[in-house]
Amino acid sequence: MNKPEFLSYQDLLGQEAVAVPAALKIDTRPEVANQIIATDVWTDPALFEREVDRLWTKVWQMACRETALSKPGDYYVYDIARYSVLLVRTDKGELKGFHNSCLHRGRALKSGKGSSRELRCPYHGFCWHLDGRFKEAYCDWEFDEADLAELSLPEVQVTTWGGWIMVNLDLEAPAFKDYSSVLSEHFTRWAPERRYVSLHVEKKIRCNWKIAMEAFIESYHAIQTHPQILSFTGGDNSQYDTFGEHLSRTITAQGIPNPGQADRFSVQESVEAMTGPGGFELALTLTGLTADEITSRQAIGAVRRAEFADFMDSDQLATVTDAETMDSILYLVFPNFAPWGGFQSQITYRYRPDGMNPDRCIMDIYLLDGYPSDQPRPPDAKTIRLDYDQKYAEAEELGMLGALFDQDANNLPEVQKGLMASKTRKVLTASYQELRIRHFHETLARYLQAED
Repeated sequence: MNKPEFLSYQDLLGQEAVAVPAALKIDTRPEVANQIIATDVWTDPALFEREVDRLWTKVWQMACRETALSKPGDYYVYDIARYSVLLVRTDKGELKGFHNSCLHRGRALKSGKGSSRELRCPYHGFCWHLDGRFKEAYCDWEFDEADLAELSLPEVQVTTWGGWIMVNLDLEAPAFKDYSSVLSEHFTRWAPERRYVSLHVEKKIRCNWKIAMEAFIESYHAIQTHPQILSFTGGDNSQYDTFGEHLSRTITAQGIPNPGQADRFSVQESVEAMTGPGGFELALTLTGLTADEITSRQAIGAVRRAEFADFMDSDQLATVTDAETMDSILYLVFPNFAPWGGFQSQITYRYRPDGMNPDRCIMDIYLLDGYPSDQPRPPDAKTIRLDYDQKYAEAEELGMLGALFDQDANNLPEVQKGLMASKTRKVLTASYQELRIRHFHETLARYLQAED
């Protein structure tokens, strides 16, 4: 069947009234071989074990926000599969990361988050300084003193990016800046480090962690799964990019109806689906345009800029494109860290196995919001934790997003069930709209096939 002609995302950028930033003008036009993917990658416990040994020990992962360790003595524990990382802010203000295991009898040194003057094991009292140097042990005559003095906690790599703390269990792994390709260059303008966490929801889902992640690296599912967004989400206009092995991106235009359903919606309907009632009239007032002249993206951009004036100065606002006020600009840093670009509320996703269970996972949703530069940073929101049978809608702070996430979450356990029941033991992927899934699995295969 011949593909219909739709405006490309770059065509939409051509309608902007101000200069488009270089990061958005890039269209990598990736070619990823359209290979069949075996269902084992989501269902085989042996392959999951291989991920535990060869993936999670080698890749950069987001652990938490820097604000979780703002002062000396603060600690935070990040768990992934069988591993546990203890992050600490030392007396000198340095960030350190250690394997969260006592070198005496193995008890986890800390859990959760908090503040401490030292790292003392609650079991027998073995104790380390905040920088990992051995401090003391009760009845130290029971041990070789020389050995105890050298008993420093094993470290992991720690760095920061965009206000996030990133960790890698492999001390020989490349630096995050190199690993993440153009990520830092692209996000310089959007500065997530200058935002605070306005919402954090952590949800347990009955599926392999990759199934959850893959639902958010393609827009193809929106027509069937999210029909309520077709009036303002141009999924058919989506652009997909790859930047080396570890970084990919989807940009999906907002503020326009999906091209395949465009004749069903007026400009005003598209605008007010995003701004709420009265948004269209407000946009006319803000822009001085008439209802016949204004486009839906111009209207939404004008309303959003008026909102952004609460935390952006006029000079910066004058450079903001309509795209940066509304579009879904969603990156994935392999394997599980997914930050949004733009100036609106920046959503960030993270996907992890729930412990050592191959068909259970935890999905984190963070919202980062701006605040005036002349005011103190607001405190980060407390984490809302939802169990397997709870709905996203129960987190009322999500607003209309709760219904959207529930639509995705309803699919995911059924995807797991269907993959396990598959007769063919393989899946198909769309040549363009699902190329990021194949790109991900190509990179994953390189880790799983690597020599020890």
